[in-house]
Amino acid sequence: SFGVIADIQYADAEDGYDFGGYRRRYYRQSLNLLRDAVEAWAAERPPLAFVLQLGDSIDGLNARSGEAEGALEQVLVVLGRLPVPVHHAWGNHEFYNFSRARLVHTGLNSRPAGAGPPAGDCQAYHFSPATRFRVVVLDAYDLSILGREPDSPRYRESLRLLQEKNPNDNLNSPAGLEEPRFVEFNGGFSQAQLDWFNEVLKFSDEHQEKVVVMGHLPIHPDASDRVCLAWNYEDALSVIHSHQCVVCFLAGHLHDGGYCLDSHGVHHLTLEGVIETPPESNAFGTIYVYEDKMILKGRGRISERVMHF
Repeated sequence: SFGVIADIQYADAEDGYDFGGYRRRYYRQSLNLLRDAVEAWAAERPPLAFVLQLGDSIDGLNARSGEAEGALEQVLVVLGRLPVPVHHAWGNHEFYNFSRARLVHTGLNSRPAGAGPPAGDCQAYHFSPATRFRVVVLDAYDLSILGREPDSPRYRESLRLLQEKNPNDNLNSPAGLEEPRFVEFNGGFSQAQLDWFNEVLKFSDEHQEKVVVMGHLPIHPDASDRVCLAWNYEDALSVIHSHQCVVCFLAGHLHDGGYCLDSHGVHHLTLEGVIETPPESNAFGTIYVYEDKMILKGRGRISERVMHF
């Protein structure tokens, strides 16, 4: 079994609202909800094997107030009370606070040395917590202008792609776009990462493994809205669909959450975000893995779900 949580977005700030101005965000409270989650996970018997933190651990507000290091430290201290490893996906809010180069040297870098794609600074990796079971962590901002130096080739490539699809002055605005996911707060997967992902899944197919994939951004339109998808989500989907082994894709980013079972029998679960969860509720879960299914026991806003495979 393992824990799952998304979009904590902690900041030592008064409650605010989302970009639309009508959805409440509980910045300060999110740390208390994380504490409750950690307490519940730590009490699980048999103990969990690991926890997946699906990105946006601290809010972009911290960058403006100069609190990024302190806020991250508080989140990591709480997670550090767990007696098991925590695996982190990087989301847009990580990049509002830190460059990619800096993130590598923080506690949010859970990637073991040599476990990911050979080239560049892609943060993807995989691990096997049990026989015939593998988890792949994808880097959904590998193609992105967030967290990268403006003079780097990857930044220029990402900006070119973004401006091709989004003529708006504000690149965070999906207004009028045919493909509204092409906004600055999203990103995508480089070809190198997709090739590596394909090789990992080939190995898992050959060894009859079941694979869970996680990344900050959803990759299926039916488990998301039209805006919150990875730029080249179809490319990631087609890699998954060319193999037998993937049973589930876990994402965050869309605070409302989402779910679908796709045409190839893959479960796409987008977790409700902690940041928009009222103080008396919560938003985390534990997933129990069996031979032929996974059972999600959700807390608060996250509902219970049986996922057969």
